[in-house]
Amino acid sequence: MPIPSPALSENRLLATLPASDLALLEPHLQPVVLNTRDVLVRPNHRIEDVHFPLHGLASVVSSAGDGTRLEVGVFGRDGLSAPSLLLGVDQTPHETFVQVAGSGVRMDAEAFTAALAQSPTLHGELLKYVQTLMIQTAHTAISNGTFTIEERLARWLLMCHDRLDDDTVPLTHDFLALMLAVRRPGVTVAIQALEGAGLIRGERGLITILNRDGLEDLADGSYGPPEAEYERLIAPIRRR
Repeated sequence: MPIPSPALSENRLLATLPASDLALLEPHLQPVVLNTRDVLVRPNHRIEDVHFPLHGLASVVSSAGDGTRLEVGVFGRDGLSAPSLLLGVDQTPHETFVQVAGSGVRMDAEAFTAALAQSPTLHGELLKYVQTLMIQTAHTAISNGTFTIEERLARWLLMCHDRLDDDTVPLTHDFLALMLAVRRPGVTVAIQALEGAGLIRGERGLITILNRDGLEDLADGSYGPPEAEYERLIAPIRRR
C-alpha cells in the first residue's frame, strides 16, 4: 500500500513539492526498510528504482581503476538516490549504498521519469537538488585537498548530524576512512583529537556529538557553503 502523505513530509524534497506534483509520485511510492550496506544504485547498471529516504543516511561512492574508493556525496532525508535520472541518464559509474540504517519510500525508475515528463514544474524543482549535489561534491574535493583530517571529520559529522534524528552516529572506523579518504589509523587519531577537545565521544561503532558549536568552529570553511545552497534553493537542512 502507498505510504500516507504525512509521513512523506519527512523527506525534504517531497515536502517542498507542490501538491499537484507530489500527486504524480504518491501512487507509486512504496515504503522500504533501508538496511546498512543496502545498495540503492549499482555502478554501471541500469537504475531500476528511486529511493527517497525518510530516516537514515546514504553515501555516493566513486571507485578508481586501482580499487581506491572515495565518498563523493552524502544524503538522507534531504535527497533521493538517483539524481542522474533527472538529467536523462539511466546509469552512473558511482555506487550508492546505505551507510546508516533507516527507512524511506521508493518507486520504479520508469514511473519516475514518466512523472518528470508529465510535469515540467516537478522536473524543475527536483533539478535544484542536482545543483546542491554539485556544490557538495565540489566542496568535498576542496575539503579533502586543503583541510586537515580533524577539520574534515568535524565537517562530515556535522553533515551526518544534519540528516539524522539524534546526536549519536553509528559509524565504524572503516566507514570513516572511506568517507574521509584517509587510512584507518588516521581516523583513530582524528577521533581522539576531537574527543580530547570535548567535541565528541567515541565508542565501538558509535560517535556521539557533544558540542555541535565546537565542531562548527573546528570545521571552519570546510562546512557551510553546500548547506547554504540547499537552504537557498530548497529548504532548511542544518540543525539549529
